Amino acid sequence: MEQFMQQNWWMMAILTLWLLPWKGVALWKAARLGHMKWFIAILILNTLALLDIFYIFVIARKAEKKETSDENSNA
Repeated sequence: MEQFMQQNWWMMAILTLWLLPWKGVALWKAARLGHMKWFIAILILNTLALLDIFYIFVIARKAEKKETSDENSNA
């Protein structure tokens, strides 16, 4: 395994470039929306950005829409 990693270091570089932006955005949104359980799950679990993408486009989007509609109804 170590030899494979040394010979294919570029795969790790590409994987890192794929994972970091998704994880960063998902963690930022979870923290901003106060979703502590999601924040911890995204931080700990490495699902090759699948959980991160799901959170960004499903969970966070629903919470942001609800937050926006609550603000509009209070105004």
